[in-house]
Amino acid sequence: MANKGCYLIDNNINNKVYDFVIDIEESLKNRFDELNSIEEYNIIKIIQAMQDSRLSATDFAWSTGYGYGDIGREKVEEIYSKVFKTEDALVRPSISSGTHALALTLQGLLLPGDTLLSITGDPYDTLRQVIGIEGEEKGTLLEYGINYKKIELSKDGKIQKDLVLNSLDDNIKIITIQRSTGYSLRNAISIESIRNITKVIKEKNNNIIIMVDNCYGEFTQILEPTEVGADLAVGSLIKNPGGGIALSGGYVVGPTKHIERISNRLTAPGLGKETGLTFGTTRTTLQGLYFAPKVTMEALKGALLFARVFEKLGFKTFPNSNSTRYDIIEAIVFEREELVIDFCRTIQEASVVDAFVTPYPWEMPGYTDKVIMASGSFIDGSSIELSADGPLREPYIAYFQGGLNYYQCKYAVMLVLNKFLNKGYIKL
Repeated sequence: MANKGCYLIDNNINNKVYDFVIDIEESLKNRFDELNSIEEYNIIKIIQAMQDSRLSATDFAWSTGYGYGDIGREKVEEIYSKVFKTEDALVRPSISSGTHALALTLQGLLLPGDTLLSITGDPYDTLRQVIGIEGEEKGTLLEYGINYKKIELSKDGKIQKDLVLNSLDDNIKIITIQRSTGYSLRNAISIESIRNITKVIKEKNNNIIIMVDNCYGEFTQILEPTEVGADLAVGSLIKNPGGGIALSGGYVVGPTKHIERISNRLTAPGLGKETGLTFGTTRTTLQGLYFAPKVTMEALKGALLFARVFEKLGFKTFPNSNSTRYDIIEAIVFEREELVIDFCRTIQEASVVDAFVTPYPWEMPGYTDKVIMASGSFIDGSSIELSADGPLREPYIAYFQGGLNYYQCKYAVMLVLNKFLNKGYIKL
């Protein structure tokens, strides 16, 4: 049991708020035990990958210039391929975000006349602009003669197998699956769902490349998409796999023949993976990976706490607190703009960096609606750290994620409830 005074005296948390949260925390103990077993499995998997790759202190050295002979870079990619059970990997600090990693993958593999098929509906806002279905950006896939199709999820958030199989034709080069919820109201896609749909697609056409946007989903289960049939998994190092320690970067894991084309897009044909400095980030990238399963589970426990707290207060949450978790994002439907704003501002107040800053909605690059974002993090924009955001559009949803440790999440939810109680948004 926490020291009650650390919440009530120093932070003026209402006694009712404290007791309310503690009671809910007690009700989640069994769920937390389930998450601990997933954490343990993934930690051992990563330890063994580092041992099998003979990770050495000398691997943390780095070169200059073109980066020829950067043994740390090669060791990072070897370890990632072992963790995700793939032939090869591209893991670079020069990949600036998850969207960048996804764009590189699509631009590296798709040619004019090819078709990209999304089977989880339209993807996350920023990738829509990469494709060219939103915004007026230059250099989109559509501008280069690449076609785009989508199949919506069913009303209960499932991949529609029959529609997918009936849509397959010779022009479809890549099928993409967005594992996380993004700015939507659905549960994340499970590894079992990815296994099932991948199996039937490959039985009908084994040449189709299946790419999973793995952002926010890494290490939430004991298997990754590339272990159950997906060709490629793509993500960001400032989300789950960076453990809150990686300074920047993204990854793509998959077959060597695909990684070669993608790395040629990152650098140039003929250069591929052989150039590109790590700028001394090898140690932080691997140390972040080492901590990633632990940090991911801390964030998941925080998401569970937020889900159950707001359910008890009558708000809709996705996923609900009884659902199995497949990513770290918790969506809370507030239905009022001011609640989303106050929620995000209070999450900022619970941060360790820039806790004194007040977030305001703004026209963020890559988004078509104004977005309010709380992110007081050691790594700028790191969404594995305590953070929350939401586009200011109906039905006014706040998306909570991250938390390097569960107790910061617990502290944050008390601060939110305290503010909501003081403003008359809720009653306890």
